[in-house]
Amino acid sequence: MTDPSKVLHIRNVGYEITENDLLQLVQPFGVVTKSVMLRAKNQALIQMQDVASAVNVVQYYTNLQPSVRERNVYIQFSSHQELTTVDQNTQGRSQDAQPNRILLVTIHQMQYPITVEVLHQVFSPYGFVEKIVTFQKSAGFQALIQYQSRQSALSAIDALQGRNIYDGCCQLDIQFSNLSELQVNYNNERSRDFTNPALPSEQKGRSSQSGYGDMGGMYGLQPPGARAVAYTQMGDAATITAAFGGRLPPGISGTNDRCTVLVSNLNPDKIDEDKLFNLFSLYGNIVRIKLLRSKPDHALIQMGDGFQAEFAVNFLKGALLFEKRLEVNYSKYPNITPGQDTHDYSNSNLNRFNRNAQKNYRYCCSPTKMIHLSTLPQEITEEEIVAQLELEEHGTVVGTKLFEANGKKQALVLFETEEQATEALVCKHATSIDGSIVRISFSQLQSL
Repeated sequence: MTDPSKVLHIRNVGYEITENDLLQLVQPFGVVTKSVMLRAKNQALIQMQDVASAVNVVQYYTNLQPSVRERNVYIQFSSHQELTTVDQNTQGRSQDAQPNRILLVTIHQMQYPITVEVLHQVFSPYGFVEKIVTFQKSAGFQALIQYQSRQSALSAIDALQGRNIYDGCCQLDIQFSNLSELQVNYNNERSRDFTNPALPSEQKGRSSQSGYGDMGGMYGLQPPGARAVAYTQMGDAATITAAFGGRLPPGISGTNDRCTVLVSNLNPDKIDEDKLFNLFSLYGNIVRIKLLRSKPDHALIQMGDGFQAEFAVNFLKGALLFEKRLEVNYSKYPNITPGQDTHDYSNSNLNRFNRNAQKNYRYCCSPTKMIHLSTLPQEITEEEIVAQLELEEHGTVVGTKLFEANGKKQALVLFETEEQATEALVCKHATSIDGSIVRISFSQLQSL
């Protein structure tokens, strides 16, 4: 049996267990002076102020099995009498680092690529994220995330430690970094300075990022997207497969890692950013849209993630809009840099996948002759829908059907052609009728 020591050795420490969880187990018995999380071994070392405090801990938990986040942990004396060294093997982190505003995040069980956009979605609810740098090290895929304040970092580590970005994988292992400031030279899919949007994107072929490490070519560098932790902005594989009955829809591979698409053969006299938003937001959240002034019939559209971009390419390639057949392909640019000629939709409440993501994926399809209208005024009639939205200016309305679902008035409108229905959708989605913002999507029904 190991001799009593003021250093405690704790085993079976899963990634869902935070350092703060363990401190709460032992702090009632005395002052904690040091702690080390040995993540690679699922262990931890905690040094009490004196041996007597440590003895009280071990004696108490000998008779009472300690459990943290539904996992039993085991506490014994360490063979160390004093903690004097820290694990220096992880870039940017000292295991004994004091809480500060920079977090070092390691992704375990990484089955899908993770990028700056995904990490920002995960961490931004806890405070303003100033900078993110991602890199590949021997410990796996890692990121440094710099908040504006230390309190935001504390909130994030407490809420997110041990959580999965995607269902069943991509587990977050978060520690405080010992760095005082991140240096970011490029704004791209591997690094981002949110306080300096004017930074250039990295030149092709350059692989290092300010000395933090090399992403290399191991990952595709864009997310397939998913509900980051509890957030539904990004659609994950589980959400999408559940929406389509346990399998991905035909034509969707789920492996695309590019979130920006290039749309060409547009009608420059009739198209604008909002109309493109109305169409492409059927297939995912829109981050930014940029019409190319040098090529008026071209536009770049940055979707929320690679899955959503793949949906847009799959369902919209070849669609007819304003007498033009759209060409929709993946762009060579990983994202759209903010600027005066760029429309930002990242905070738009008209993005459809912030809520009910699974339902919205289920409704994804190529353009049809029938559109579905929701959030209508309760007292509206079929005639008023056609008249107030001026739907007949887009083509022949074959028929309409008004109905209620979950106590809310909705309608179906059938046009003569798919092109007419598509034009009506892009022009009239988000139109206000008597104070109600009408939302329009394609219906997969064949008849009224």
